Amino acid sequence: MGPTASGKSDVAESVAERLDARLINADAFQVYKGLNIGTNKPSDPARYDLIDVIDPSEGFGVGNWVSRVLPILQETFLEGRSVVVVGGTGLYIRALFEEYNDMAAAPSADLRVSLQDVPLQDLVDRLLELDPETLVDLSNPVRVRRALERLLTGDTRIKVNLPPFRRFKFGLLADPMVLNSRIERRTEEMWAKGWPEEVSFLLSTGVPSHAPGFRAIGYQSVVRYLLGEPDAEEAKRNICLRTRQYAKRQRAWLRSEPSLVGLSATTESDIATAVEKILAAVKSRGEK
Repeated sequence: MGPTASGKSDVAESVAERLDARLINADAFQVYKGLNIGTNKPSDPARYDLIDVIDPSEGFGVGNWVSRVLPILQETFLEGRSVVVVGGTGLYIRALFEEYNDMAAAPSADLRVSLQDVPLQDLVDRLLELDPETLVDLSNPVRVRRALERLLTGDTRIKVNLPPFRRFKFGLLADPMVLNSRIERRTEEMWAKGWPEEVSFLLSTGVPSHAPGFRAIGYQSVVRYLLGEPDAEEAKRNICLRTRQYAKRQRAWLRSEPSLVGLSATTESDIATAVEKILAAVKSRGEK
């Protein structure tokens, strides 16, 4: 775990390579197809499970993620392999490791597909039939479909029962000033790599500007830039500000994370040291 720009992916990939472990993404927005630059996806996303698994116009939350990750963990445990779960979405990891059992189940894939091509007015009529007092924006097809999915799925709850892995939870902790500098540098790099072009392409393929995937930090700033306001420099400043605020919230979350072992991630050498400390902790409690 760790705040954005702390070096999580580098550490996770090194640990996974040394342990021959399976890598699982726990970032709420790297699950979306096409959101590559702005979510800072790993250079080799094929190494990971749960990256690029859903369209940007589709909703996705902790219940969806846990529903997908549990069978992966079961399969990997039966293979006798280790797993490295990595991401900045603290709720995903906490729900999994602390085995939350009060989460609404994700709708079935068949139900989601069956609603996808239904005309909006028909969806609205069905929603109002089931919930006449709904507060959903009836002009927003994504929200209408999600409301119907929740109603038609019912109150099914996810039961999180992990395979009997030995569990370790590590958090990378960097000096806030160093982290802020990394955020600014990374934002410039992502912009130069073609972040505006990425967003422009997604919009051109029919992804609406209010799509759930575009809730990822920075995407709305890029959308507004493409519409002519603000200019590039102001857009980047806004993105840096939002990212710094997010990193601050992540640091606060980590301070309350149960059983977390904190590791320094302020310097480049800290990253290499973190890998060795993780490996030593795992090996100190028996075979991997």
